[in-house]
Amino acid sequence: MAQGSGDQRAVGTADPEESSPNMIVYCKIEDIITKMQDDKTGGVAIRTVKSFLSKIPSVVTGTDIVQWLMKNLSIEDPVEAIHLGSLIAAQGYIFPISDHVLTMKDDGTFYRFQAPYFWPSNCWEPENTDYAIYLCKRTMQNKARLELADYEAENLARLQRAFARKWEFIFMQAEAQVKIDRKKDKTERKILDSQERAFWDVHRPVPGCVNTTEMDIRKCRRLKNPQKVKKITFLNAQIDRHCLKMSKVAESKEPSQQRVKRWGFSFDEILKDQVGQDQFLRFLESEFSSENLRFWLAVQDLKKQPLQDVAKRVEEIWQEFLAPGAPSAINLDSHSYEITSQNVKDGGRYTFEDAQEHIYKLMKSDSYARFLRSNAYQDLLLAKKKPESEQGRRTSLEKFTRSVCCWRRVRMAAAFHPRGGFLPAVGKVAGGQAPPRPDAVLLTVPSAGRGPGPAESAGGRRRSTSADRASLRGDLVTVKEKE
Repeated sequence: MAQGSGDQRAVGTADPEESSPNMIVYCKIEDIITKMQDDKTGGVAIRTVKSFLSKIPSVVTGTDIVQWLMKNLSIEDPVEAIHLGSLIAAQGYIFPISDHVLTMKDDGTFYRFQAPYFWPSNCWEPENTDYAIYLCKRTMQNKARLELADYEAENLARLQRAFARKWEFIFMQAEAQVKIDRKKDKTERKILDSQERAFWDVHRPVPGCVNTTEMDIRKCRRLKNPQKVKKITFLNAQIDRHCLKMSKVAESKEPSQQRVKRWGFSFDEILKDQVGQDQFLRFLESEFSSENLRFWLAVQDLKKQPLQDVAKRVEEIWQEFLAPGAPSAINLDSHSYEITSQNVKDGGRYTFEDAQEHIYKLMKSDSYARFLRSNAYQDLLLAKKKPESEQGRRTSLEKFTRSVCCWRRVRMAAAFHPRGGFLPAVGKVAGGQAPPRPDAVLLTVPSAGRGPGPAESAGGRRRSTSADRASLRGDLVTVKEKE
């Protein structure tokens, strides 16, 4: 039996680092169990105990296990030996035959060794369907010996509702296993039933007991699983992704009139707007004082830097704006400069707080007021009103041109026909008839008491000549030039 258990453990412990983080513990426990079952090296005596009208095969007492642990593992304190035995029992290597709670007691309680097939080192991960088959099989066997406990009956009812569609398949599997078990020897079947029950006591423990099969989160972090790392990276990217949808107006580079007006409300409004910052920076560059705004923005960016980059960024800001001979030196009062010089020695995110406040007040009281009065800001305000006024002027001009053209047409028609007439729109004539050619212009002349002239047709219409059309085009060009 010891040899068989050793072979089974050798099969189950292949690639221990990849199978389970608890594999090292399993190997040590299995070494102890193997020695405990070996009679040649002084293992625990496994015997069959006669009970009233029955026999209990292959059992040991809790006292025998505790004494063997104290003797072979050099343990002096019995409490420590009991604790070690409880740890081994919690993993399912030893189990009491009359109790579902896997603990070790230093008394005459009978225990049985688990079969190597059910050892945790085999990395079993039983599913709920397997548990449902086991509970269903229990209901078909000897009810006096294998009656379901209250929590097991509740689990069976819950699983039956969950697997209602395939419960017939589960029931058939349980029947098939019962038929196979009935062909075995009675003693062998009794031992196998207790071992299978102990296996499920480990993986589906009694309510209130610790589930030793649950993975420790700290051990999971030590597993080198590229799939998990890839998934975590993807989730972090999803969290950092900006989900804010912006309108096309906000995305446009040209600010709206309302947006430009907001810059005049306060200095903070123009600093909060990226386009406003750009316009204000251009104005400061025209006045050769852009270093003030660039310093203020650099300090704002410093407050958002990671802690490991703060010291380096503090030194860069100091060398660019405040150090003697700095390329973009800013104008600070002596008090603020002295405080900032002391803060730079122990750089932090708020090293330039006093200097930033001084530059902020300087820009607000001086540069910002001049920007609102500047031509650049006024042009931005007028640029939004200009298209509307131009559109209104164009509309009036078009109306005037259209009226002049109509008047010219009436006058030309009257010149062609002394009795009076009008020039219809191109493509439309009286009576709904289209002209015979696209370039022909028809003139309709109403009769005024006299019959049609010799040049008039029956419908009161005549075809215009080329000279008429040329004269009309010349008059239209003259009108456009005057306009």
